[in-house]
Amino acid sequence: MVNLGSPDSPAAPDVRRFLNEFLMDERVLDMPYLIRRCVVSCFILPARPKKSAHAYQSIWWDEGAPLVVISQKLQQKLQAKLDAPLALAMRYGNPSIESGLKNLLAQGVDRIFLIPLYPHYAMPTYETVVAATQKALAKLNDSVPLEILPPYFNNPLYIEALVASAKEPLDWDYDHLLFSYHGIPERHLKKTDPTGGHCLVSDACCDTPSAAHATCYRYQTRETTALFVQQASIPRGKYSIAYQSRFGRDAWLQPFTDEEIVRLARSGVRNLLVICPAFASDCLETLEEIGIRGQKAFLEAGGEELRLTPCLNDHPVWVEALRQLCSP
Repeated sequence: MVNLGSPDSPAAPDVRRFLNEFLMDERVLDMPYLIRRCVVSCFILPARPKKSAHAYQSIWWDEGAPLVVISQKLQQKLQAKLDAPLALAMRYGNPSIESGLKNLLAQGVDRIFLIPLYPHYAMPTYETVVAATQKALAKLNDSVPLEILPPYFNNPLYIEALVASAKEPLDWDYDHLLFSYHGIPERHLKKTDPTGGHCLVSDACCDTPSAAHATCYRYQTRETTALFVQQASIPRGKYSIAYQSRFGRDAWLQPFTDEEIVRLARSGVRNLLVICPAFASDCLETLEEIGIRGQKAFLEAGGEELRLTPCLNDHPVWVEALRQLCSP
């Protein structure tokens, strides 16, 4: 079971190491190695670690990084429901994917089932976890077969868990529900388009059936939203979609969450509920980016209250969903 990961501590040196590993991933910054190395070393790492360290410090728990602690709790609860051994790994930082595989191989497993904790397909999330796991396993023991959980953005088990985890927040008298998904550059959609000519060719590309939808992040986030609002009975006009966490000057999926939060407040939304379905566990992007900075921006723009819906985390319905998703 693989999640994104966090620095070992919120201190700037640990954050720097984490950012270097993260940003040097060719599926995160998809540019030639020398250019990527120059961008990361010369333009990002000199200043970004200190700023990010401050953000991590604002959400760090006594037990450690929220994402790691939550993932460990999820592992414990899911392991209690499984007969097979379950290892936890992080794509970046610790515990590493290689250490997780070594743990399983040492127990004599004859096959490994990979659970990327990303519901939607995207190069810097689902795809990089799969590629890194395949590479690490081939290095350790290429005779053990690897099976992979496909993206589950529209799986009824995932949707049911998502709605169940949001039940209490949805009972609040909110004016608007904002679905905030992690953003990606538009070029990533085109790179993962197997048809080579469907994604972003027209405004209605997501509404036109295509083989591209199997790897189209924008289509999949829209499907998750549509299934969620249908099951939770959210009225049309009371919700919208946005994309967060962009960086750089390239074209990214829009609208942007930070701008939408301000726009909604200025348009008269007083109570805003935000849900982040692309994140399986609460982390810097939910707790700090939305829960702290997003809330501050919403209040300054005239809103009265912004509430962040907890991620799936270790919710019992999610634990059971995962058990069923990884069962033969």
